[in-house]
Amino acid sequence: MSPTRFAGHRFLLSGASGLVGTALRTSLVAAGAETVQLVRRAPAGPREVRWDPGATAPIAKPAVLDGLSAVIHLSGANVAAQRWTPAYRREMWTSRVESTRTLCGILASLPQPPAAVLVASATGIYGDRGEEVLDESSTAGTGFLADLCRAWEAATDPAELAGARVVSLRFGVVLARGGALAKMLPAFRLGLGGRLGSGRQWMSWISLDDAVSAVQFLLASELSGPFNLTSPEPVRNADFTRALARSLHRPALLAVPAFALRTVFGEMGNEALLGSARVHPTRLSRSGFSFAHPQLDAALRAILSEGPGK
Repeated sequence: MSPTRFAGHRFLLSGASGLVGTALRTSLVAAGAETVQLVRRAPAGPREVRWDPGATAPIAKPAVLDGLSAVIHLSGANVAAQRWTPAYRREMWTSRVESTRTLCGILASLPQPPAAVLVASATGIYGDRGEEVLDESSTAGTGFLADLCRAWEAATDPAELAGARVVSLRFGVVLARGGALAKMLPAFRLGLGGRLGSGRQWMSWISLDDAVSAVQFLLASELSGPFNLTSPEPVRNADFTRALARSLHRPALLAVPAFALRTVFGEMGNEALLGSARVHPTRLSRSGFSFAHPQLDAALRAILSEGPGK
């Protein structure tokens, strides 16, 4: 990528301290962009803007956002962080749907709204679909995650009505030293990793490097609508388990029974851990995006050879 690809551009990021947000912000700055971050705490400098989506005035001086090139909204409570109690369901909904609707309403009211708004979504929108091959033309599925993602994407309507180019970033499982993979590594390094349930459920994944590159590709394009940010080669959970164990030179002989996952994690275990989504990045591939890590074994080798900070 050219070191000046985004020179002169000013981007607003939410969720910039998360796995994807941190890597994306670093990459955008390296490409010459100015980034402004939405934060919930007191701002640490002029490139941070405090906001409270639940407040009457979510941003004290919205004019500070005028003239943005684009907005990348990535914040939201982790769907796999804990059991989905009624309180945590509300938190997931509020942190995604309500925050998106609030931010897009603010952007739509600006004298000079941003030309593009890219908002995180997830492959959870397709629900548990077994062996069905899914892409952006597929219908939404059923279940809490599907309902959440459908409402999340619809919450961008105010920005679209104001003339912004809106992109829904349907992330699969993002593989990096941090995030979901970091939680798996200790057990796998001890030779205690294993498949979840039958292991036949499809897992749609993407390397962090490809996720960041795909967001930048879409930022620089004129494309709109939903895009699956997943590798072109989804794998079954059992194959992922074997590949991760192989990359660490460890066995993977164990399995976590499906009933145990449902007992411990409830609906979250059933949808997020045992659900099957065989998702392909059809629109991204047809638009000319080139994956650095389309295959799982090579992606894991690259990730595990990185320093611990990535």
